[in-house]
Amino acid sequence: MTRFYPLLFVLLWSTGFIGARYGLPYAEPLSFLSLRYGLVIVLMGAVALATRAPWPQTPRQWLHIGLTGLLVHGVYLGGVFTAISHGLPAGIAALVVGLQPLLTALGAGLLLGEKVRPRQWGGLVLGLAGVALVVSHKVVGAAGTPQLAAMLGPVLLALVGITAGTLYQKRFCPAFDLRTGSVIQFVPTLLATSLVASQTEAMVVTWSGHFVFALLWLVLVLSVGAISLLNLLIRSGSAVNVASLFYLTPPTTALIAWAVFGETLTGLALVGMGVTVFGVWLARK
Repeated sequence: MTRFYPLLFVLLWSTGFIGARYGLPYAEPLSFLSLRYGLVIVLMGAVALATRAPWPQTPRQWLHIGLTGLLVHGVYLGGVFTAISHGLPAGIAALVVGLQPLLTALGAGLLLGEKVRPRQWGGLVLGLAGVALVVSHKVVGAAGTPQLAAMLGPVLLALVGITAGTLYQKRFCPAFDLRTGSVIQFVPTLLATSLVASQTEAMVVTWSGHFVFALLWLVLVLSVGAISLLNLLIRSGSAVNVASLFYLTPPTTALIAWAVFGETLTGLALVGMGVTVFGVWLARK
């Protein structure tokens, strides 16, 4: 069963755009995320108490787990949602965040002592090239977007957050109980996100069926399902192997968008998907 975790993680993680697409018209990004984090804390807290899940034994463990949550959820998701809400095209956001596996490979060698083989480097480069082909038509169409440079700031911050969070978790807290760990990860994330939202946003939500669907989807499918799988993958695999899976997100997202929303799927994108899959196979082989 565990051999299917990577594929299941990619599928679930790739559906995150559904929540963003349906939810962001009804709430500002950080306010939206604050609601999401609060619901996750309530849900996973109830599960942890009902099942008597173990809590970390030392303050140091609490600190490490909380910091990984702040980086992976607060910085990464906050940056991506803010960038998209400000008009950054999804293709450019995917391409920028697509640098994460390469940065993780660099950090894994320097900070974790993981040996990245030449074949893996080749696979990572191919993976990034494939992602570029998949989103190329969106990038070209957005080349003349006004204030594009200013919109890149949040997504670059997101790139730093997901890279640093993956490396930090692998180094300091690769294994923890998923029930209590989720609570510990999301509490500081909620505090930081809601604090920034209170200073930069009106924190007004227009409740609708679409917004409730988006919120529940992000809570149950992404924050509970996909994040639990990500924690398991970080626990059992190398940082490079885990990071390489993020290359498969843009192709999978493009396929879902084509099937569900009727978005265009070009021949170049199909070629890019093949290149990406081959690159990830090399990196994880």
